[in-house]
This record gives sequence, structure tokens and C-alpha cells, in this order.
Amino acid sequence: MEFYPLSLDNIGFLSSLTLTLFAVFVLFFSLVSSRYIIKPIVAFVLVCASFANYFMNNYNIVIDDTMLQNILETNIGESLDLLSLKLVINVLFMGLLPAFFVLNLNLEKTTFAQALFSRLKMLTLILVVASIGIFTCSKFYTSFLREHKPLRYYTNPSYFIYSSIKYTTKQFFSTQRAFKTIGNDAKKIPSETRKLVVVVVGEAVRWDKLSFNGYQRQTTPLLEKESLINFSNMYSCGTSTAISVPCMFSILEKNNYSDIEAKNTENVLDIVKKTGANVLWRDNNSDSKGVAERVEYEDFKTSKNNPICDEECRDEGMLEGLQNYIDKHKQGDILIVLHQMGNHGPAYYRRYPKEFERFTPTCKSNELAQCTNEEITNAYDNVILYTDYFLSKTIGLLKQNDGAFEATLLYVSDHGESLGEKGLYLHGLPYFVAPEAQKHVGAFAWFSQKTQSRLDMDTFKDKANQPYSHDNLFHTILGLMEIETTVYEPQKDIIRQFRK
Repeated sequence: MEFYPLSLDNIGFLSSLTLTLFAVFVLFFSLVSSRYIIKPIVAFVLVCASFANYFMNNYNIVIDDTMLQNILETNIGESLDLLSLKLVINVLFMGLLPAFFVLNLNLEKTTFAQALFSRLKMLTLILVVASIGIFTCSKFYTSFLREHKPLRYYTNPSYFIYSSIKYTTKQFFSTQRAFKTIGNDAKKIPSETRKLVVVVVGEAVRWDKLSFNGYQRQTTPLLEKESLINFSNMYSCGTSTAISVPCMFSILEKNNYSDIEAKNTENVLDIVKKTGANVLWRDNNSDSKGVAERVEYEDFKTSKNNPICDEECRDEGMLEGLQNYIDKHKQGDILIVLHQMGNHGPAYYRRYPKEFERFTPTCKSNELAQCTNEEITNAYDNVILYTDYFLSKTIGLLKQNDGAFEATLLYVSDHGESLGEKGLYLHGLPYFVAPEAQKHVGAFAWFSQKTQSRLDMDTFKDKANQPYSHDNLFHTILGLMEIETTVYEPQKDIIRQFRK
């Protein structure tokens, strides 16, 4: 109602829009109005629309093809975070009960001629109603279509039906692609000291909630004691994990990124592995989104591997046994990726051990709209406080290995998060309409003493606020591992220009 508030000036257009949309929906369902399939189709759409209605109204998210990909790739634990009594009531009364009513309707049998005549009458009526509605408010529709295109994302159920068709077509009917190998000429530059690089993929951390970026709350007290290179102007490739994580490690960039192409092309981890380096991915999130399919992968979402679990398994558990892994691999460089649970919403209050609940009162619900902005922010900030502790422990691990390795920690969050600003929650809006909070992410680097000796640290710190994005990560990792290959573009390596 921000663009067209309910007023005398807009009542005619809103009424016209309602009738027009109704006519469009009737037209759509008339195309599948065989008496044998129409009832189950309408019932299914009603249930799906009730789910879409709940999440759109409570989190102000958009159900596009990317959001559908997120939904289908999520795990049970993440899905349970979204379960609430309000959701059950919403789906029951707006989806299941209407669907039950539809399924129990008795449809009269008609001859083909009667059905055809009835269909023609209905289509004629639909066209008349839609035409009258559009032409009587044509000036409003001109503005609506030209200036407020994003509003179509909130049309239920038409947009999620469109998105479902788009997603299905993309996933199952796209032309089959041959798997593409890249960096086959990759080779390790000879070096006296082995490389140990840990890349931490953060979850939903926005740059302005880190106190070393000027946030008034001290959310990163331990990291501020370290000599960090803070990339305060880092932007994500996407606004969701399903897009950002594979894009971060892909040679594809935001402007030409394709999920299908990325899954059918080797990534930077594959190239590093080709040089004889040891590559390990440890995951405490949903999964690697296909990035780690060809390297060693360990799941830390359960107590089977993760020794630090209470109501859920903690990120710091991914450090367990990591020194043993390093000691075990006595030859070759080492690249380790740690994929955090981090600030995964909406149940922020579950993302940290209770001893990290410093900022109170906190939102203790997954229905964020029922909490105040202060409560939501407090819970979110507590998670960052815990991430500060986890990253500090990771740096401590790397310090232990400074004698044998040139060690580096590179932290980059996958996307940001909306915390109630302008009624928006979570993330996943289409990139071009997404707010800054969902795209501007936390990122920094830490270097061991051996690594620092090869860098102009003063100049690096002064220029670290240059604009960077996930597009830089592919080439920066290759640079850190000192790998030569034709796919490496040195001008996109964040660190190269500061080497002595």
C-alpha cells in the first residue's frame, strides 16, 4: 500500500486491478479446466498460495525462481526454523480447508458442445471485464507497469506460478551441457614455505553490524585485537546462499552468472586441487551448493562429526581435529573452507550459545514481525558476537602454524540480511530491488607474520576500502595459493598489488 494507498483517489484503480487480476486467474485456470484435473490443480495452487501468502506478508520476501531454489535446497533443520503456529493456522484456513471444499465439489457432466459454448461465454466475459477495468483506469496502469514493475513480484498466486515454471524449465528442460574443465595448465609457483589458507564463508552478515566497521556496539571485540585488513566495501554476487556461494568460487561473475553453467564448470577449488594441494570443505550450513563435489567434504551439522552441539551444532566445532588434518598432510599446500551457520535467520536466538547473549532483550521467535526491531537486532548482534569468538579461535589455530606455513584467513559473508527496515526481513529479494543491507557484506583478511613480511601492510590497510565483490574471490584464492594459470586475472586479485 506504499505506492497506492487505500484512498478515494486510488479506490477506482484498486477495484479495477482486483477485477483484472481475477479475470486473468480465471483465464489461466480455464486453460486447464478439464473436469478430471481442474479440482486437484486448484486445490494444489490454493495450498501453495497460502504458504506464499504467509511468507510474503510476514517477511516481505518474494517467491521468485531463486527463492524456490533456496526452498528446495534447504535442509530439515532450516525448514523447522520457519515452522510456527501462525503458519499452520494460515495454511489451514487459507489453503487446506478451501482445497478440501474444492475437492468435494460436484462437477456436472456436459457434452463437448455444451462445454465449448460455456467456455466461449466465459472467455468473452473475462475479456470484457478485463478490458473495461484496464481502459477506465488506463493512466494508473501506465504508471503501474512502467514505474512500479517490482510490484508484480507480490502478486499471489500468479508470480509464484510463473517462477515455478521458470525454475522447472531452467532445471529440467535446459539444453544439456558438457562438463567444462578449466585451469588445466595450473601449476604451483615454487616457494620455500608451504601455504595454509582458511576461507571462512559467513552467513548473512552485513557490514554495518561489525564494530570494526564503525558499528556503535562492540560486536567484534576479539577481532579488533588482531591486525586485520578490513574490506569495508565488499558486495555479494547474490542475495541468497544458493546463488552467492557457488558464485563466490566460480570463474563466472555476477553479471554473467548462471546456476546451470556454474554447476557444469569446475571452480577454484578444482584448480587448486590440480596443483597437488590438499583441499578440504567443512560445512555447518545446509551444504556447499555443489562447490565441494570434487574435493574432500565433511558435514558438521550433526554430532557425528561436530563435538560442540547443544540445541544445534556450533560453528566452532568445525575447528575440532583441524590441527590433526594439517599435521597429517606433510606435503603440499593446504586450502580449507569453513562454511558457517552464522546468522542464518529467522531464528537468530538459536544461532549462539547462551553465554553469548550479551544484548537483550532478544527476539525468541521465528515470527520476526511479532518482535520489536530492537529485539531482532539484539539477537542478530549476539550471533555476530559468537562469530567473532569463532573467527578469533580460527586465527589462533593459524598462529600455531606460522612457523611451518605462510598462513592466511579470508572471511567473506555470502550475503547480507534485512532486519525489519521498511518492513523487510531475511534476504533473497531480486538483486536490483534488494536493499543495501542484503548486498553489502562483511569481509576481511588476516595474515600470519610470515605472510605479512611479503606484503606492504600499511598501504594495504589504507586502500582496503576500495570497492570489491565476490567476483574477486576466485582470483584472490589463486593468488594466495600462488598458482599460475591462464584463467587467473591478477588485476582481480585483491592482494597481489600489495605484495613486495
